Amino acid sequence: MKTLLITGAGKGIGHATALLAAKQGHQVIALSRNIDALKGIERINPYAVDLAEPEQIENFIAQLDGTQIDVLLNNAGLLTNTPVGESNFALYERIYKVNVFGLAELTRLVLPQMTSSGHIVNISSMGGIQGSAKFPGLSIYSSSKAAVITLTELWAEEFKESGPRCNALALGAVQTQMLAEAFPGFEAPITAEDFATYVLDFCLTGQLYYNGKVLQVSSSTP
Repeated sequence: MKTLLITGAGKGIGHATALLAAKQGHQVIALSRNIDALKGIERINPYAVDLAEPEQIENFIAQLDGTQIDVLLNNAGLLTNTPVGESNFALYERIYKVNVFGLAELTRLVLPQMTSSGHIVNISSMGGIQGSAKFPGLSIYSSSKAAVITLTELWAEEFKESGPRCNALALGAVQTQMLAEAFPGFEAPITAEDFATYVLDFCLTGQLYYNGKVLQVSSSTP
């Protein structure tokens, strides 16, 4: 059995993956700003952490008290559907703080507690893939996910001798609350619960076959 640290575990893909991992007997350390949906579930240890706040990340790491981590699933993210002309510095900062800066800071601090054979999985987006279909209103979100892809490739290079391995999943549309809020009325072809099976399997076995890779996981456009 493995110990998984999953961010954005309060809802969507992160929540579904945490529940599935716990059901399979793994230990799950689940991070979310709101942990109500995670309380009282066997083998899930929830922590209320806002990744936009460095102090909260540091306090969380202190509570881990050296716990060995096999999988870090950087799943937490914010999505905004905002035209360029309506965007501003504060909105870019808000999205990047969670999608890029918080992801990077958590990874940096968790790294000493990860097993050498472990796996860092960063959730990116098809919108962050160069040459993929692009959509109006997603410049902030997609550019932040492109940054996650580059971080993944560089971290894999840095850790290739010592481990852990690092890969990214560039997702297409998955039906989540976040997607529904950004695109009212749009229905994605796959649910978070269905997708969790693939994500968990990749977290547990993907490092055996990949390092520094970005896998495009989408059955539709978007």
